[in-house]
Amino acid sequence: MKFPFIPREEKFFDLFQASAENMVKAAHSLKEMIASWEHVEGKVAEITELEHKGDTITHEIMSRLNRTFVTPFDREDIVDMAHSLDDVTDFIHSAADAMLLYKVERPGERAKELADIILQATEEVEKVLPQLKKRIILSSVLKRCVEINRLENLADRVYRSAIAELFDDSTDMAHIIKWREIYAHMESATDRCEDVADVLEGVAIKHA
Repeated sequence: MKFPFIPREEKFFDLFQASAENMVKAAHSLKEMIASWEHVEGKVAEITELEHKGDTITHEIMSRLNRTFVTPFDREDIVDMAHSLDDVTDFIHSAADAMLLYKVERPGERAKELADIILQATEEVEKVLPQLKKRIILSSVLKRCVEINRLENLADRVYRSAIAELFDDSTDMAHIIKWREIYAHMESATDRCEDVADVLEGVAIKHA
């Protein structure tokens, strides 16, 4: 099946792509920060700047939507896409900021696993978004969406294991509370990637 969709307003796609690229940069920074655990304050500042940039892009999408009479696809899908992309970056920032705020010790393997999954999921989103503005095979969009869903399920399993290990390995409640929040932010980032995939899948099917 083809995806016979000719966008009426190209700028939306450029803004979605900019938001996705910004999101991937934040995911890279988080992974690097957790892997090296050096210059943490600088890395968090870098992610904070990316989070602010993401907010600006989202604001521009909403502003343009209010000024556009004929949109490339349903308005509610544009809103959902914009906010889901922005939410991924927000949760990446929340995780990084909490690590700095709580002065946690070097992150363990579960945090590294989650950071890696976040990066993979955001990269999949970045790869599939350009296909919205092309005549493409519907199955190629759905294949990317399936992979994003798989990564979200993997993140959920790692998250559950991380929480279980927190209670098995520590009696320090402050440590448990801090890391439970950080892990939750990281898992939520992959949830929002899945939300993006859901919107993409819906748009692709509607316009197939």
